[in-house]
Amino acid sequence: MTNPFEDEDARYLVLVNAEGQHSLWPATIEVPPGWTVARSESSRQTCVDYIEEHWTDLRPRSLT
Repeated sequence: MTNPFEDEDARYLVLVNAEGQHSLWPATIEVPPGWTVARSESSRQTCVDYIEEHWTDLRPRSLT
């Protein structure tokens, strides 16, 4: 079984939580509580690019 978080051919979402932290998430796995979809289903690279562009301060919001 392959790791669904590393499958280059799979479809992904970008999730964000209340702290502004982002996560690459396989589109086939249910979004966990406390996270919302910030970028709709797309290729892995598109989602990684989105995260790199939008999550520039890695500190949680509560620390800024």
